[in-house]
Amino acid sequence: MTTEPIYLDHNATTPVAPEVADAMEPFLRDHFGNPSSSHALGRRARAAVDEARAEVARLIGATPDEIVFTSGGSEADNMAVFGVVAARAPGRRGVVTSAVEHPAVLEPCRVLERQGTPLTVLGVDPAGRLDLAAAADAIGPGTALVSVMHANNEVGTIQPIAELAELCRDRGAWLHTDAAQSVGKVPVDVETLGVDLLTVAAHKLYGPKGIGALYVRRGHEIPRLIHGAGHERGRRAGTENVLAIVGLGAAARLARAELDDRVAHARAMRDRLRARLGERFGDLVVHGDPERGLPNTLSVALPGVRAADLLAALGDQVAASPGAACHADGIAVSSVLTAMDVPLDVATGTVRLSVGRTTTGTDVDRAAAVIAAAVEAG
Repeated sequence: MTTEPIYLDHNATTPVAPEVADAMEPFLRDHFGNPSSSHALGRRARAAVDEARAEVARLIGATPDEIVFTSGGSEADNMAVFGVVAARAPGRRGVVTSAVEHPAVLEPCRVLERQGTPLTVLGVDPAGRLDLAAAADAIGPGTALVSVMHANNEVGTIQPIAELAELCRDRGAWLHTDAAQSVGKVPVDVETLGVDLLTVAAHKLYGPKGIGALYVRRGHEIPRLIHGAGHERGRRAGTENVLAIVGLGAAARLARAELDDRVAHARAMRDRLRARLGERFGDLVVHGDPERGLPNTLSVALPGVRAADLLAALGDQVAASPGAACHADGIAVSSVLTAMDVPLDVATGTVRLSVGRTTTGTDVDRAAAVIAAAVEAG
């Protein structure tokens, strides 16, 4: 009989919440209509899509017509990066981003750079936070887009997006933020942040994989990334994935209802985990800024340990992610830790532990004990 590992990798993906699975089930079995069809089955599917769109909008303080469903966070990021640059005036094509972005933003930016788009990649401080003064210097009259994530997936650092939005407005640049890691974990409101575009990924907030959304502020038009028929009001071709869209809507509804409790619970579990590890390892190195970052994320370097070896030793007892990957030709340190100037010996010992809505105190205590035993045995 196998025992499920203690799951401390919620920033990689979350389990589908039972409430979300229940909402999706009828659309897997019975409600199979195409939402573009005019008959009863089609109208039922269309109503479900519309309700899900409204739920996503409510969660982030938007209006339903500002929500475009995508195949996930990566497509939403690509749609934002390529779309904004294509939409702006010929003399305004520059892109500004940060060195700690997810590849779904950095790679499209690099593609544009190879095609001749001016690209500025901003560095970050040791906590992983960008310097607003450096951003102000980088954003000029030729800047089309600034794309900076709301919260970092590895160390949990939350960026000063509202302040960055003011800089962008003053200089005429559009601001996109990848909020895949923050939506459902902390309050996210597009008006408070002041962003023009924002990415959501369902599988980061207890919804299914393969579905996401891009918020596009009303009055901002960007060309479609996927061409075909006029789905999503002409903004993204392809028959809507009703099953997954319903799941995202249910996940958004659940997140809105639970958000305050989620924040408090995550912070309590993360701090408990940090305390338990601290009792066993006095010289822990904690990355990022836990007090002002995501409440569920603990990026920690264990003394004298290679994270890849530790996670291998943990086997199926604890599920987590390393800060560096070992290969035959050496060690590849995460680009985030590299941008934060984390020393190699510290980066190779870094483990990302991320708790979730169902993580218990018992889980945390057991995980800390298992990790300590593996380190002592190794």
